[in-house]
Amino acid sequence: MSTDTQTLDIPKVSDYLSQHLEGFEGPLEVEKFQAGQSNPTFLLKTPSRNYVLRRKPPGVLLKSAHAVDREFRVQRALQDTDVPVSKMHLLCEDDDVIGSAFYIMDHINGRNFMDPRMPEETNGVRAGIMDEMNRVLAALHDVDINAVGLADYGPPGNYYERQIARWTKQYRASETEDQPAMNELIDRLTASIPADDGQRTLVHGDYRIDNMMFEKDGTKCLAVLDWELSTIGHPYADLAAVMMQWQMPAGTEGRGFGGADRKALGVPTDEEFIAKYCERRGIDGIDNFGFYLAFCFFRMAGIIQGVLKRALDGNASNPERAMKVGAYVPVFAANGLKALERK
Repeated sequence: MSTDTQTLDIPKVSDYLSQHLEGFEGPLEVEKFQAGQSNPTFLLKTPSRNYVLRRKPPGVLLKSAHAVDREFRVQRALQDTDVPVSKMHLLCEDDDVIGSAFYIMDHINGRNFMDPRMPEETNGVRAGIMDEMNRVLAALHDVDINAVGLADYGPPGNYYERQIARWTKQYRASETEDQPAMNELIDRLTASIPADDGQRTLVHGDYRIDNMMFEKDGTKCLAVLDWELSTIGHPYADLAAVMMQWQMPAGTEGRGFGGADRKALGVPTDEEFIAKYCERRGIDGIDNFGFYLAFCFFRMAGIIQGVLKRALDGNASNPERAMKVGAYVPVFAANGLKALERK
């Protein structure tokens, strides 16, 4: 039983898939994707087709984190909706196979953008990709959670109250040094949660362009990836997460538009993207957007603190990148405080 996040026991995986995955035929080749800090992900190559294996990291983990069973469930529920996802094949919750739970899905032969500026593309393609990103987000929040069997996918009650409590607890459990800005952000967010407006939708939890796969020669989204943080919650958290990411430094490291001329690139401003989203969902507008944006900075700070802790504990998926990412905790906290001043 392996505890290594970088490799898989290929004979064990091949034997398991031969018994449980219809149509599977070896020999099997495996490559690890370097992207993704939370759940190690592997490309499985066979002579006839390719699959993806996404596993829970081995070792001692925070409670409720790395829930690959939830990722599998939500993507399977979305198979026949307007939200594009990869086809789910099987979920294995037997730790004796490879050391932790995992699931198998189709490999999507598309393209992924680590830099939202998409420097190799034309303005027309960039605009089309961004509009598709907007369309899919609106479609996600319009999914009938009762019809697809996800009404119980998240608990009732105020989503932000619940999330702030959860991520504060997760942050404290993985805290490695005192961060005054993070402490202040937690206090101020807790004190300024908006009244519940009745919106209860499926939310992705980490919606951004590098978690999407697009056609190789077009702008259509083929699949939204990385559903680990998905739940039933409030849709503006996903929308604000897009705006949060765009505030990051430009390039593949920050994956934002910081310092970029969006008009020259042919991509929308925050306000244009929000307006198009509201139009698609039949919403007049969004008040107090600064709270939602601050919440996203807070949650991301909590997430990357967990990444840093795993790196220090020796069980990060990509240790070198994890240490780099972890250094941004105080930056995200400071940006969260700044966002609270925005209306």
